[in-house]
Formats: sequence, C-alpha cells, structure tokens
Amino acid sequence: MSLLRRMRDMTAATFNEKLERSEDPVRMIDQYLASQREQIQQAERLHQQCVQHAQSLRVQFVGAEQWRDKREQQAMLALKAGEEQTARLALQDKMIHEQKCEQYRELYEQSKLALVELEDQLHALKADYTEIAAKRSYYQARLESVRLQRRMNEHMNEMGRSSTPRMFNRLEEKVSDLEYETRSLRDVRRLSKEVLYQAGSAVQQVLEQELNNLRKKLAMEGGSKL
Repeated sequence: MSLLRRMRDMTAATFNEKLERSEDPVRMIDQYLASQREQIQQAERLHQQCVQHAQSLRVQFVGAEQWRDKREQQAMLALKAGEEQTARLALQDKMIHEQKCEQYRELYEQSKLALVELEDQLHALKADYTEIAAKRSYYQARLESVRLQRRMNEHMNEMGRSSTPRMFNRLEEKVSDLEYETRSLRDVRRLSKEVLYQAGSAVQQVLEQELNNLRKKLAMEGGSKL
C-alpha cells in the first residue's frame, strides 16, 4: 500500500471518528473537504512532478539507446575498414551506453508504474471528495429538517401555554355563575309566590272563621229576640 493511500485511509478514519462525536456535522464536513482539497492539490502537483520525471527518464533511456546503436554502427564501420582499435573503442562506449540505457529503462518503467498508482490514488481522493460533498448536502438537509421540527415544537409549546384554555375556563365560570344566579332568582320568586299563596290561604281561613263567628253571633241575637 502506498504512502498516499495510507494517509488517505488514516484521514478518512479520523474524519469518521470526529464526525460521530461532532455536534455540528456540516461544519466538520466543511473542514474535512477543505483538507481534502488541499490534499488533492498536493497530489496533483506531485503527479505533475512525476510526469516530468518520467519524461526525463525516458529522454535519458532513449538517448542512451540511440548512442548504443550509433556506437555499434561505428564499430562495424571501423572493423570493415580494418581499424580494430577504433572498433574496440566504439564497442567499449557502446557497452557503457547499453548499461546506461538499461538503467534508465528500468527507472522509466518504475516511474510509469508509480505514476499509474498515483493517478489511481488521485482519482480515489477526488471520488472521496465528491462523496463527502454529497453527504454534506444530505446532512445539511437533515439538520435543516431538525431545525424546522424544533421550531415547530417550540411554536406548538407556546400555543399550548397560551391563555386560550384559561379564557374558556373563566368563561365557563362566568356562565356557571349566571346560571346559578338565574336559578336562584327563579327559586326565590317561586318561593315568594308560595309564601304569598300560603299567606292568602291563612287569611282566608281567618276570614272564614271570623265570618262563621259572626253568623253564630247573629243567630244568637236573633234567637234572643224571639
């Protein structure tokens, strides 16, 4: 596993741990995205440097390859001309460039492999960035839902604490008092009528008694005249 991949995995693990403990996940995600952007920029600069280095190695190995072939042709020409010493010197230089060519070829092949791996990691970093950015939108939407729900709950609590129920309670008490007063007045009036009626009956009885007494008195007086 490359150093860049280990760093990316460690960063992601740290981010997930902090995100679980964070009370403001959107802010935490913004911080992580800022760190990711910086890593991506660094990786892009490193990628450009690797590309330039790979191109330089290729130039070195191709140049050494061309000198090797050229020295071999010169050795053949010198040998045809009977100049063995010159051919020997050309072959000696050919061997030097051949060794150099193999060395730079190996370095070039290694740089190409490293470049491919770096490109994969850079692609992974950008994919992570895109994924986290999408999660930011998701968490932001969730937080907005929670915020609105809290506001709605607070509003409902305020409505529950309003004076409306107490107003109806007072109204109920007032109506009950009026009803009681009305019933009491009606009962008093009914009682008054009954008292007057009873009083009238008593007077009538007294009158009847007095009338009877008077009749008896008249009867007695009439009898005495006879």
